[in-house]
Amino acid sequence: MAKKISSFEKRRARVRSQLKTCATAPHRLSVYRSNTSLYAQVIDMTSGHVVASACSRDEEFKNNQAAPQKRSVNVASCKEVGVLLAKRALEKNVSKVYFDRSGYRYHGRVKSLAEGAREGGLLF
Repeated sequence: MAKKISSFEKRRARVRSQLKTCATAPHRLSVYRSNTSLYAQVIDMTSGHVVASACSRDEEFKNNQAAPQKRSVNVASCKEVGVLLAKRALEKNVSKVYFDRSGYRYHGRVKSLAEGAREGGLLF
């Protein structure tokens, strides 16, 4: 009996296959989204090492927020995580990346992270 593949797994496979075939940038920006946090990493595709990372649990991110929130991740705070990640990546001389959304739909928190990274200076 064949196992049914979820739509998330189909999207993830499609994004990864596009990454392999048309990636011109040597780095990728990978996103992981949980219920309470958002994590983003810039990964060197040749060696597989993490160049820069940022998440909504970072001390630098928490100090920038004006009021503590019940839920640490919303659309506005994800944009700040994207700006923070872009700043850290530019310090390591990484300016061009491929956006790997890891099967998540491109809306809401994932979209605001991408917009924040673009505002911070990363090129997709």
